[in-house]
Amino acid sequence: MFLLKYDGRRFSKSSKMLSVGALAGLAGGLAEILWIALYSNLSGSEAAIVARGVTQSLFPQITTLSSSLSLGIAIHMALAIILGIAILIFVRSFLPKTAPAMLEPLMVIGLLALVWVINFFVILPVVNPSFVTLVPYSISLISKLLFGISSALIFTLFNQQSRSKNRVEKK
Repeated sequence: MFLLKYDGRRFSKSSKMLSVGALAGLAGGLAEILWIALYSNLSGSEAAIVARGVTQSLFPQITTLSSSLSLGIAIHMALAIILGIAILIFVRSFLPKTAPAMLEPLMVIGLLALVWVINFFVILPVVNPSFVTLVPYSISLISKLLFGISSALIFTLFNQQSRSKNRVEKK
């Protein structure tokens, strides 16, 4: 069981921390969906192909079902939540408490760029080679960076809210 403990800037592993990570993942996943929808609209391509590609990566046998689009979005968002939690735990575990406040958002964005590299050059070429060609690399990289920016924003907002709350409690 996780317990909430706030030490002024960082959190120990807690259910509250998991909630913030999940919220950051939801924000990041939604940012990616909106970016791909915008790109698809401007380029004349079909965003649904990306969602079906997500389904195909995990469940290739059901790609032809009408539910593969909805399932792709659900899978994407579930993975986004898991990634948001993992990133928060990683950053809060390895970044020193005394690190400058701006270092955390930069680390989050950098980690998401690393996730993109691993996905598009290691995992997806093996699991679903056609997925890496659905959108240009630059578009998919921007998508992952937007995930990082959105997540970093959630983490930063939560840090500021918690610091303000601690100041009020100390008075």
